[in-house]
Amino acid sequence: MLSVVICTYDPRPDYLRQCLNALRGQTVPPNQWELVVVDNRSHEPIADRVDLSWHPAARIVREGTLGLTPARLRGIRETTGELLVFVDDDNVLDADFLQTALRTAEEKPFLGSWSGQCRPGFEESPPEWTRRYWGNLVIREFENDVWSNLPRLPESMPCGAGLCITRDVALHYLHLHESGKRSFQFDRTGGVLLSGGDNDLAACACDVGLGVGLIASLKLTHLIPPQRLTVDYLARLAEGVHYSGALLDYLYGSITRKPSLGRRILFWARCAYLEAEDAQIAKAVERGNLRARQTIARMQKHEKD
Repeated sequence: MLSVVICTYDPRPDYLRQCLNALRGQTVPPNQWELVVVDNRSHEPIADRVDLSWHPAARIVREGTLGLTPARLRGIRETTGELLVFVDDDNVLDADFLQTALRTAEEKPFLGSWSGQCRPGFEESPPEWTRRYWGNLVIREFENDVWSNLPRLPESMPCGAGLCITRDVALHYLHLHESGKRSFQFDRTGGVLLSGGDNDLAACACDVGLGVGLIASLKLTHLIPPQRLTVDYLARLAEGVHYSGALLDYLYGSITRKPSLGRRILFWARCAYLEAEDAQIAKAVERGNLRARQTIARMQKHEKD
């Protein structure tokens, strides 16, 4: 059995509708997989505006603790499948997505987590300068499969959009949280743009002796509204990505060291020559790294005490 989990918080109705329509059109019949929609304290309950009658094994559960991490944990608890597929409420899966996910599980049993290509679905043509920041928007296109057993290697790290994980990996991640070994939320909570929870979940595959990977034939479209292409949003996002990324590096044994005075002087000198948008985002990255070092210092102090 395959389980699909949609974690959602105040979704755009048209985006959620496209997401569900794509699931309805999968080549794997609905009676061969279950669907759980986790409503993470949306102001207008999802149950009041979503019709899942087309699916024989679908249900909506409401998670009262705000945050993508509690929503994902609830999805793990509520499902029974040996393979879980996490779908964001702005993801439009290709028709063969679930079939490809199942085939990958069968052909590559050494993988514990994987995702695929994420094409952009822009409502409006984005400014050209934003292209270099599309990676933070989970836009990823590639030609060949790649995998590793290295939990923090960017070239093989799955993303949260269409993330596929085995039940063993999911249960390990659940255990880490229930046992208090993950006291920090790496995911988004309301409007806070942390973005490391998917990496942490995927990396749990390495903890249980499996690999992580990217599968080229696994494809979806990520719907992106214009407000996510503004410099203010991209700066907030970059700060959150680098903050949570540095904390994950620390969790997996890598220390983010304080830059030297010389490096800080070079950074600020470089900012003076950047375009305004790039300078704003570069400074946001620095804030994220600084906040991470401060958080790590508090964590280390707490561990000593």
